Amino acid sequence: MPLHNNAGLEDKNQDQAADEHAADDHAQDDADAHAAGDGSHDAGEDHDAPPDAMGFYLDPGHLFDHVQDATYFEVPKFIKSSGHLNIPNPLGFTKETPMIGTAESPPHLKFVGQPTKYMVLEFVSAVLIAVVFIWLARKVASGRPPKGKIWNMLESVVLFIRDDVARPSIGKADADRYMPFLLSLFFFVLVLNLLGMIPFMGSATASVAVTTVLALVTFAVVLGAGIKKMGVAGFVKAQAPHIEMTGIAGAALTFSIWCIEMFGLFIKHFVLSIRLFANMFAGHLVLAMFVAFIGVTWGTALVWGVAPSVVLFSIALSMLELFVAFLQAYVFVFLAALFIGMALHPH
Repeated sequence: MPLHNNAGLEDKNQDQAADEHAADDHAQDDADAHAAGDGSHDAGEDHDAPPDAMGFYLDPGHLFDHVQDATYFEVPKFIKSSGHLNIPNPLGFTKETPMIGTAESPPHLKFVGQPTKYMVLEFVSAVLIAVVFIWLARKVASGRPPKGKIWNMLESVVLFIRDDVARPSIGKADADRYMPFLLSLFFFVLVLNLLGMIPFMGSATASVAVTTVLALVTFAVVLGAGIKKMGVAGFVKAQAPHIEMTGIAGAALTFSIWCIEMFGLFIKHFVLSIRLFANMFAGHLVLAMFVAFIGVTWGTALVWGVAPSVVLFSIALSMLELFVAFLQAYVFVFLAALFIGMALHPH
């Protein structure tokens, strides 16, 4: 009986020791798993870490954000901590306002009813042009000789558009009739280009939507000019040149050229829009890319060599952009006058 009790006691002690050993192993496994979990968490934190300077400043989305339309103006942080000066929204619409649609997929129109940066710049440009030319018209109506730099400069530009752009392209008999449109077009594009050179503003002509509307207005004037002079049927017929060839071959050739001319009528105005957009967009994008190199090298010794070089290059590029601002306004209005002249005097 005592032997039996001693054997049971020894078995009990062995079981207790085995349980304690298993508990120690389990605790060790938990510690290892916890350590592994901490390691994976650290790896996750490294994975979610912010991108490096080069990846951020040279990111296409970051660069394109500076040359796209927005509902705010970018301003220095000392003016507003967020860096964004929001444009008032008097109609209360949001950036993406659901319009008529189904409950499953309601359509959204961006900036519906919301004033944007380019809209504000276009309004400012229109007001400036109206104020300046109302003042100039009163000066000219007075009959006095031009006095002062501003008066002489404005009259010089007006005479240049009339004598070197409108009359050679449209003809002396018809040019003066289209001078108000050509002058408005030239100065509107020019002022928008110049406003885009002011820091924290933005170039509205770097938006394909703006240049497309300008091209559509020009297209409407071209069609109106041709139709007013020759009628709808006469204008359409005038797009085919007179060919000294008869028979089926002559008719086929005439029809082919007519199709090309009608297609070219649309293509010319499409290219008119893309040319202005591409030149202004590319200039501002290149400037933004070079300025971004300061952010890329910030906090390193390279910034002392990169920053002065970028500043000097930006000044030189800005001078080129100033020339391009005048050049693109001239090219746009010159092509518009040329298209009007082609509509009035086909072939």
